[in-house]
Amino acid sequence: MLHSATPISIASTAPHRIQLSGATESTRPPKSTITPKKKPNELPFKEKKDGFVDYNRGQHEVSTKIDGLRKDDIPAHYRLRVAGNRFQKDWTVSEVADSVLSLTLRDDVEGLLNRWIGRFARKNFPFLIRELTHRGSIEHCNLVFSWMKNQKNYCARTDIYNMMIRLQARHNRMDQARGLFFEMQKCRCKPDAETYNALINAHGRAGQWRWAMNIMDDMLRAAIPPSRSTYNNLINACGSSGNWKEALNLCKKMTDNGVGPDLVTHNIMLSAFKSGAQYSKALSYFELMKGTHIRPDTTTHNIVIHCLVKLQQYDKAIDIFNSMKEKKSECRPDVVTYTSIIHLYSMCGKIENCEAAFNMMLAEGMKPNIVSYNALLGAYAARGMENEAHLVFNKIKQNGFRPDIVSYTSLLNAYGRSRKPQKAREIFKMIKKNNLKPNIVSYNALIDAYGSNGLLEDAIEILREMEQDKIHPNVVSICTLLAACGRCCQKVKIDTVLSAAQMRGIKLNTVAYNSAIGSYISMGEYDKAIDLYKSMSKKKIKSDSVTYTILISGCCKMSKYGEALSFMEEMMHLKLPMSQEVYSSVICAYSKRGQIVEAESTFNLMKSSGCNPDVVTYTAMLDAYNTAEKWEKAYALFEEMEANGTKLDTIACAAVMNAFNKGGWPRRVLSLAQRMREKEIPLSDTIFFEMVSACSLLRDWKTAVDVIKYMEPSLPIISSGCLNLFLNSLGKSGKIETMFKLFFKMLTSGADVNFNTYSILLKNLLSSGNWRKYLEVLQWMEDAGIRPSNEMYHDISSFSQKCCGAENAAVIKERLESLQRKHADQISASKPCESHLS
Repeated sequence: MLHSATPISIASTAPHRIQLSGATESTRPPKSTITPKKKPNELPFKEKKDGFVDYNRGQHEVSTKIDGLRKDDIPAHYRLRVAGNRFQKDWTVSEVADSVLSLTLRDDVEGLLNRWIGRFARKNFPFLIRELTHRGSIEHCNLVFSWMKNQKNYCARTDIYNMMIRLQARHNRMDQARGLFFEMQKCRCKPDAETYNALINAHGRAGQWRWAMNIMDDMLRAAIPPSRSTYNNLINACGSSGNWKEALNLCKKMTDNGVGPDLVTHNIMLSAFKSGAQYSKALSYFELMKGTHIRPDTTTHNIVIHCLVKLQQYDKAIDIFNSMKEKKSECRPDVVTYTSIIHLYSMCGKIENCEAAFNMMLAEGMKPNIVSYNALLGAYAARGMENEAHLVFNKIKQNGFRPDIVSYTSLLNAYGRSRKPQKAREIFKMIKKNNLKPNIVSYNALIDAYGSNGLLEDAIEILREMEQDKIHPNVVSICTLLAACGRCCQKVKIDTVLSAAQMRGIKLNTVAYNSAIGSYISMGEYDKAIDLYKSMSKKKIKSDSVTYTILISGCCKMSKYGEALSFMEEMMHLKLPMSQEVYSSVICAYSKRGQIVEAESTFNLMKSSGCNPDVVTYTAMLDAYNTAEKWEKAYALFEEMEANGTKLDTIACAAVMNAFNKGGWPRRVLSLAQRMREKEIPLSDTIFFEMVSACSLLRDWKTAVDVIKYMEPSLPIISSGCLNLFLNSLGKSGKIETMFKLFFKMLTSGADVNFNTYSILLKNLLSSGNWRKYLEVLQWMEDAGIRPSNEMYHDISSFSQKCCGAENAAVIKERLESLQRKHADQISASKPCESHLS
């Protein structure tokens, strides 16, 4: 029988003895000792957390330390060997790793390791290699591994080789990784599943997915069953190379072999679809994934948001983002999520939302990375907001980041779009000054900076500079130059750029052809544009909606309405989506050809296809109704515009006013003009013309006088036809004094006063019987250098004989003779000068 147990003391590093006590002397069994087997000491290899916090500077650091086997743990004969030697140091494994990494490659690393007492315990070697490989210094690891293999107590181990292979893989050293694989087999180290996984991962990082597949076959031949990590690494190798089909086949094979996919597998597959630009397939895969028991994480949602942005399904992406922000959500947004949302708002042109998303990320306590700053910088650059872009660029440096080539290129693009090409050139020089190499995107941005500002020669010079830096131009460079040629209206340069592309072996894509066709169309070179369009079909390059939009709108601008309609038929045959611009151009073409039924049919087709008409389309339809004299339908269309909330512009209002006047509703013209003033819609020359016509039809001269007040600031830019119509209307109404007030305002403002203007004044003066003012106006004409016609003299002579009496007729005759003599003297005086000049 046992009495109360005595205390038991257990030492951690030495064998312990357990003594049983508590029985009586007579019944106590014979004393015996139990000496257990010596167990390996695992405590030295237990990881310990070590850290510090500096509250003043707001810094903290947490690290993991490993002691390893020390002097007391090594065999006795090794302890005797190092005893009393002051150069032998009893360091921990973590201290050795720190000391090695503090040395440069030129220092004596082996000398340091030979002073370490723990080298006599080979169990320290795997942990030392693990410490070094985790910190990623490959050169130091190679030196330590070479030293380790020369130690007498070294024994080749699979885990050490696996760690070294993974390290080589992280640094894309494929030959060294394969060399270690063959070396371990010579050392009779049998590769395991982790070894093959490391090799497959290495080849996946290098994009060598076929090599990874071969390694998988070797693994099967070695009778090593693939694990889930094996399949994940292999799927990632295929997916990262853009080979999404092979990745999908492996995923199916993985399931067939009884190794079910996990969340990592699904995320890798989604990344594979993303890398292969199969965004719709990624979303379909995500829907299938939601039907399983595996819940998506933040990485999953980030990939889905990226795919939705690429497909321009912005609302769905925002919905996922908002669901991630909910309190009960298990997947909280991270820096990648916010960066994607900033890019989304940038694509939509909502700069304020980009700033709000960036500030929200800061409010959540997240530290933006260089990609986040570049996303915000790119958003400003796309809108030419160079001041805001420069502030973000400075913040990158203030927050401890080094601007990369994307940062500089975005800033360069910002200055280019804000029409500051010289400033863009300064940023380009800063790229080289900061030891960065400009890439093809940087050069294209600089070409666009000069080309978009009409500096075509400088843009071409940059193309030559690019080739001198051994960077070959691509199709984007050619597109940029072609667009610049169109802006500068240089037809010869377009031919030169196309020839340069052909000489350099640059194959033009659809975008390049669209740029060239658009440039030719903008200069009126219809035949050359058509030749390019035909060459597209010969080279089997598909035309898209942009191609036909350029051709149709260009044909309408050049009054080639039949050609525009034929292109529209081709577009419909190819089932390409038609834009508002195309519909507007086609309606205009039908209108000009008098095909009002076809114009109406096209307009109804546009609305039924889900494409809402804009103000340009409505205006084209209004012009069609005006041409066909369908005034009632024009008015009904105007009411439809108002019901749909379409924002009116000056051109649309002019078309509506024209319909009102010709349809017999002049009061509606004045009412619409009042609404235009309330909504601050600019009043054009055509608007004033319709207003004057409406006043004439209504004989509302009081309103006509008010119209003069609105016209006065715009008199210099109003056409003489409109002003002459107004003068004639005032004269017919008997408002002679008001007519002359307008005439004097025309003279003061510098408006065009021509022969017709004086003819209207004289005609209305004669109608009112004011022969004295008539003679005065004739004198004004002579003084202005405008010669009165013989008919004007004849009209006043006839008037004097019929209506003025003998006394006034004599006065008129004398004045007319004086004017005619003065005119004859001016002609005779100018003849000697002309003969002298000849």
